Amino acid sequence: MAQIHPFYEAHRGAMEAAMRQRLDLAEGMLRERARLPDIDAIRQEVMDEFEVVLTQMPYVGGAESRMSDFFMRLIGFMAIGRVLRRRGVSPPVIGDLERETYKAQLLTVPEAERLASGRQFMSPENQAWLREQAVKSLAEAFPEDFVYDFVEPGPGDDFEFGIDYKACGFCKFAARHGD
Repeated sequence: MAQIHPFYEAHRGAMEAAMRQRLDLAEGMLRERARLPDIDAIRQEVMDEFEVVLTQMPYVGGAESRMSDFFMRLIGFMAIGRVLRRRGVSPPVIGDLERETYKAQLLTVPEAERLASGRQFMSPENQAWLREQAVKSLAEAFPEDFVYDFVEPGPGDDFEFGIDYKACGFCKFAARHGD
């Protein structure tokens, strides 16, 4: 039986809780847009598939990589997509459901916390860390990880910084597993 990487195993409870919340938020959309009446069966299928996805998750550096958090928060959408495709739901509907569900999940966080998170992300300390992370990503120590540049604004630019992704860890995962 395939194993879950110890880093992800340590975070498994939180990841499963996020999946259950996501499925709760998706329930109405699954009934209305995907025309799937048996939500309890779908919920169980998705959680079973999530177990498979957990064994397939690439290790991308754990706490040392900013992208580990992205994988842990978002890889569950692969499980949802797999189950919905098997049930005949079209990719555009799956995409809409997943985007709207993720937005709804983000909006469960109180506005003050979201704003504080945004301020922290834009902080000079975080920008310095992002620069370091971008340089590390270019070394591709973890082949299944994201690769990106930190983009400094030039003269006349009206943005604080950017991130230019050269390779997407989710795209690599999806290609490897047929998602």
